[in-house]
Amino acid sequence: MPSLDVPLLDPCPPRRGRSLMIQGTSSDVGKSLLLAGLARAYTRRGLKVAPFKAQNMSNNAAVTVDSDLPPDASGRRPRGEIGRAQALQARAAGLAPSIHMNPVLLKPQALVGSQVVLRGRALGNWPARHYHNLKPLLMPAVMDSYARVAAEADLVLVEGAGAGTETYLRHCDITNMRLADAADLPVVLLTDNDRGGAMAALVGSWLLHSEAERARIQGYLINKFRGYFSLYEPACRTVTETTGWPLLGVARWFDLAARLPAEDALALERPPAGATGPEPALVVAVPQLPSAANFDDLDPLSSEPGVDLRWVRPGQPIPAEADVVLLCGAKTTRPALDALYAQGWDVDIAAHVRRGGRVVGLCAGFQMLGRTVSDPLGIEGPAGETPGLGLLAIDTRITATKRLVEIDALDAASQTRLTGYEMHMGVSDGAGLDRPWLHLDGRGEGAVSADGRVMGSYVHGVFGSDAFRRHWLSAMGGRASGLDYQAQVDDALDALADQLEADLDLDTLLALAR
Repeated sequence: MPSLDVPLLDPCPPRRGRSLMIQGTSSDVGKSLLLAGLARAYTRRGLKVAPFKAQNMSNNAAVTVDSDLPPDASGRRPRGEIGRAQALQARAAGLAPSIHMNPVLLKPQALVGSQVVLRGRALGNWPARHYHNLKPLLMPAVMDSYARVAAEADLVLVEGAGAGTETYLRHCDITNMRLADAADLPVVLLTDNDRGGAMAALVGSWLLHSEAERARIQGYLINKFRGYFSLYEPACRTVTETTGWPLLGVARWFDLAARLPAEDALALERPPAGATGPEPALVVAVPQLPSAANFDDLDPLSSEPGVDLRWVRPGQPIPAEADVVLLCGAKTTRPALDALYAQGWDVDIAAHVRRGGRVVGLCAGFQMLGRTVSDPLGIEGPAGETPGLGLLAIDTRITATKRLVEIDALDAASQTRLTGYEMHMGVSDGAGLDRPWLHLDGRGEGAVSADGRVMGSYVHGVFGSDAFRRHWLSAMGGRASGLDYQAQVDDALDALADQLEADLDLDTLLALAR
């Protein structure tokens, strides 16, 4: 096993405030959303709150304001990236996202492996069994980042990953009980009532934890509760009698969760319900490709009452009534193309174009629209070249350097301000770039076909800019609304904080922090 050089920054100030860790009885119990709501609630009380998650696994990422990467040739320091969930939690707390809030980010790109990102630096692709050997070497960076977050906050809300009871991972744990021990964190368990089995999950957690771990756990919360608690209360008494852990509160199902950016691909199991307006909607079909990435790009579209956004699952054809086929990001472009061909969606897209339909590609989706995608160094898998859909006159070469750039520019084509970010490995060239889709402060970005019906760009987040989204919807023949998407996100965070204030005893939870 090779050694790992983890650059630690200058010594940081001492810990300023208190910390509380929320661990789950499994994945997808709602840890990320609950912590976002708690961050907003405690921030509104006047505390400086900061999120922290040692390791996150998600292809939905956000660009940070900082990085420990060296400056480039022009002297500019590249940006880093963290999981989308921690970026949302930072927003809830009124903070800019930092690499230290999520020092280790795993971006799955195969059934058994992920790209490992350490504080904004991609360490390469690691099969799962090798990554378990790497994790202990990452612990110094994790603790260093936690110390930096804790030095500047009154309250650090620490999120565990998956379940802390996965005994086969304890020898290399860096994000659950080993982190809790190293940082002396009080732990609250969170379980999900919506899927059933909450009692078994809590009692099973108690059985699998050691005596010392049981003592560290201060109690448990029930999340996503629907119905009458009086009927469920005997179950909680049984759990408390068995484990000795007190019930610390019951958080009801939050109806506005869909208005907040999704954390990871589990959200694709619950696609948007479609348009809600009374008039015919613009149908936007999105093929659900493996390793979908940054698909929160589509949240502003799905929030539009005049848009019927449909995820097309494997085995389903792209609907003939689609007005737009949209290819969103993917962690690995060539395997995503292979999956697209295997589903026969290339044939559907070709027929869609012949009927006069429109096609949009974002990031990896933009690369797929070109003539070829080559990976000569084997960055994303076996080296080679894959033919693209041939709808744009560009060719893409996957490179080892990742581009992480924030965008805040005037788009001359639409005369609107556009904010977003670039996050990709790959360089595109070809005559198609002579007809850029966007014109950002004097530079062309992306490409558009000669007939204007196929377009793509590397910029994520374009539809989150309200004026640009309205311009684009009108150009597609759709109906634009007055939606203020960013205000909708903040309103949803406020509503979540209001609900947690009503459902939970936040004073008691805060008193547990130390």
